[in-house]
Amino acid sequence: METTAGNLERVHVLADPLIAGHIEAALQSRGIHCFVRNRHLVGGAGDIPPLEAWPEIWVDAQDKDIAARLIEEILSPQAPAPDAWICPDCGEHIEGQFAECWRCSGTPE
Repeated sequence: METTAGNLERVHVLADPLIAGHIEAALQSRGIHCFVRNRHLVGGAGDIPPLEAWPEIWVDAQDKDIAARLIEEILSPQAPAPDAWICPDCGEHIEGQFAECWRCSGTPE
């Protein structure tokens, strides 16, 4: 499969068009021109081979390396949420991703 087209190079292929759109927006917010090829072909899988229907991220050739690093950063797993905690003010059990009690606005010790 060809991975270049004129001045554009394919840097990533993935199955989810929503994530492809997220990557596109993230790259463009960093000033990297990109194009999502096959954005709407996922629905055609079955009539065409699935891998040929998956969205592809294409960028200008000079931006290929930085785009690949940014995509890797976007897709890498995030650190797990902090441990749950008990509000010292009201005793409410709070999930770890929250830094303030929903009931009384208390914070962890």
